[in-house]
Amino acid sequence: MIRVNNLHVYYGLIEAVKGIDFKVQEGQIVSLIGSNGAGKTSTLEALLNSVKKTGEVNFSGYDTINHKTHTLVQRGFSLVPEGRRVFINLTVEDNLRMGAFNNDENYERLKDAMYELFPRIKEKRLQMAGTLSGGEQQMLAISRALMSEPKLLMLDEPSLGLAPKIVGEVFETIAKLKKEGITILLVEQNAFVALKISDYAYVLENGKIVMQGVSKDMIGNDEIRKKYLGG
Repeated sequence: MIRVNNLHVYYGLIEAVKGIDFKVQEGQIVSLIGSNGAGKTSTLEALLNSVKKTGEVNFSGYDTINHKTHTLVQRGFSLVPEGRRVFINLTVEDNLRMGAFNNDENYERLKDAMYELFPRIKEKRLQMAGTLSGGEQQMLAISRALMSEPKLLMLDEPSLGLAPKIVGEVFETIAKLKKEGITILLVEQNAFVALKISDYAYVLENGKIVMQGVSKDMIGNDEIRKKYLGG
């Protein structure tokens, strides 16, 4: 579905991503794992053309390099950002409507599907998003991203700041989305949960891919276990 070649990301004179290559096959969950500052979030932002970059990004045969972010969303990209970034002064329902800005004709159908996926946010659909717990805000952020019916769902640190029980619920939902045919690119510091759920993984260190492979094989890799899985 997406093929990235020689991707570089710059913040002024600082090179955050240093010529990486990777691909995501349709129907897969692919993880980018690595420590804080490795270049994972910068990679996602580069795919949406929201940072300065060079390289080639091909999305279902479409060259994305010179297109605006909103055009890429219309093409099928959707991002759940780190920290959730829900609109705290809008209700749950209004957040969902914002997610359907380019898909308004399907709003009611998709809203009902999101409430089925996350019954907890249905109960609070008229509340301001800022009054939700962290876990509920993450559920809302995922739902908002799905309202555009994306071909590629990108998730940036979905477990960040959540209690272990809620992390489990969120990752169960991610696995369910894969079964429904959504292709997922997952950025996650919690390497164990990422590898457990994904098909393939890339390890980023200092802006470079230093290792890659089938996720279940990487869980058993001694180097991965020592660096990212606590031994």
